[in-house]
Amino acid sequence: MKRKPLRRLAWTGAIFFLLLFSLCLIYYLMTRIEPPTLSDHSAEVLVVNKAGPTFFYCKDNWLKKSESGLWEMFIQGEPYERGVINGKLSANLIYRQEKAFIDRISEMVPSRFYQHFLKYFIYWFNRNLDKYVTEEYKLEIYGISRSASDDFSFIGNKYRRLLNYHSAHDIGHALKDLQLVGCTSFGVWNDLSTDSSLIIGRNFDFYAGDEFAKNKIVCFEKPEKGYAFMMVTWGGMIGTVSGMNIKGLTVTINAAKSEIPFSARTPISILAREILQYAKTIPEAFKIARQRQTFVSESILIGSGDENKAAIIEKAPFGISLFVPSDNYVICTNHFQSSLFRNDLLNKKTRREDASVYRFNRVFQLLRQKQPLDPVRTAGILRNPYGLSDKDIGFGNEKAVNQFIAHHSIIFKPGKRLVWISTSPYQLGPYVCYDLCKIFNTFAGLQEKTEMTEPDMIIPADPFLKTDSYKQFLRYRGMRKVIIKVISMTNPVLLNHTFFKEYEASNPGYYEVYSLSGDYWMKVGDMSAAIRSYKLALDRTIPRLPERNEIIAKLAGCLAQRKNEKK
Repeated sequence: MKRKPLRRLAWTGAIFFLLLFSLCLIYYLMTRIEPPTLSDHSAEVLVVNKAGPTFFYCKDNWLKKSESGLWEMFIQGEPYERGVINGKLSANLIYRQEKAFIDRISEMVPSRFYQHFLKYFIYWFNRNLDKYVTEEYKLEIYGISRSASDDFSFIGNKYRRLLNYHSAHDIGHALKDLQLVGCTSFGVWNDLSTDSSLIIGRNFDFYAGDEFAKNKIVCFEKPEKGYAFMMVTWGGMIGTVSGMNIKGLTVTINAAKSEIPFSARTPISILAREILQYAKTIPEAFKIARQRQTFVSESILIGSGDENKAAIIEKAPFGISLFVPSDNYVICTNHFQSSLFRNDLLNKKTRREDASVYRFNRVFQLLRQKQPLDPVRTAGILRNPYGLSDKDIGFGNEKAVNQFIAHHSIIFKPGKRLVWISTSPYQLGPYVCYDLCKIFNTFAGLQEKTEMTEPDMIIPADPFLKTDSYKQFLRYRGMRKVIIKVISMTNPVLLNHTFFKEYEASNPGYYEVYSLSGDYWMKVGDMSAAIRSYKLALDRTIPRLPERNEIIAKLAGCLAQRKNEKK
């Protein structure tokens, strides 16, 4: 009589495991991404020559570290060969970049369980990613991936990892509320420029940790098809976030508010790369953008040296528009400006609740103060850390043009094919200048280390670096890390009031100094100190309405708890 329940239990278990196996098989088949098919493997046997501690070359391609601290790379040839050589030259940089990225994810998501969940979620989310990337770029990524490290195989195979990283940038855009992205760009021409030619400035404020921004690569690429171009990138990344081609066309990308997407399409950086490689005018850039499906909303500022003007391609998953300014300037932050998107609900919410409009108005104010612009004055705008009318809103505030998180800052003079790139720290170090015509005509096949920046065109470091305010800011950054770590503890370490007094003095105008202090005091049960801190935070300039409302709610909770304690 007892055998029937056991038999029934056995059948139930068998059916459960069969179902589980079927689901796993379906998941595997639907998320599997195979590398592109190759007919020529000859590039794989190429050898890299080391001509010094920081200079490497392979055929006519090379990688070296400039005296400025920037890595410089020259790559040419067919897609797979370009990728293979890129990977062989920059294998160490790819490793460092991947480690920095994974360490940052581990810091943001410390739970091993959630890390694994995130991995499988991204696999599912990106299950169709390879269908939206052209064969040329898949080959280039595959070539690079052959030099990626086996140390991170727990995330996935090399090709799949590097392909997925190109969509990570877009996911950061979609999760803009985490303050991963808050870029600023602008351009002026005609009477607003000292020589009437187009000049463009941009801060790329994509923050994935300090380590992630350390090994920037200024890549000069001469593909077999399309136009030669330069872009600022990092190890393993072939997409473009800031770049200019030999025809004087520039591309920079700025996040716009997006719904959380359900599936990947063409990553914005891949689209920007295609525009950079294959367009020489604004209409040609717009035509390419119309042909691609993307899964986040983005503003792509296009500058054209030959046309001597700039415009913004506003692209969302459900539409696209070309915003052509009526004046001799254009400003781009994180909201759309064209008639097509002006009344979009998400765009209206961004304009109402986020820092984008405030920062837009601040750029407009600075343009009026500093016109006509030259590269030095443009750098002054990109470095400005203050609010409207030079108000102290705290160093690091998202409403400022300079938020002290920039991966890089860049200035273009497209008509003359000149580009200035910031050096560490942030955009405060010197901006070094490159002449694209000279580099593509002179430096292919370099086999000994040579400086290729234009020494007479360097924009000096910001004097702010030598001030006490900057020293205090560095102290603030260090103390902030301590507080965040302590708040995350189950049983937080006790920090005394003297620590918090020094912390507040390190960046007194910044709301987050006080909101974090309030979070600490609330966690350790000191409601009076928490209430004081939250009130001080609310007296400062808070970049987003949801952040202000969150602080108000915490303050109300502390007041209620203190009232109950007194009963």
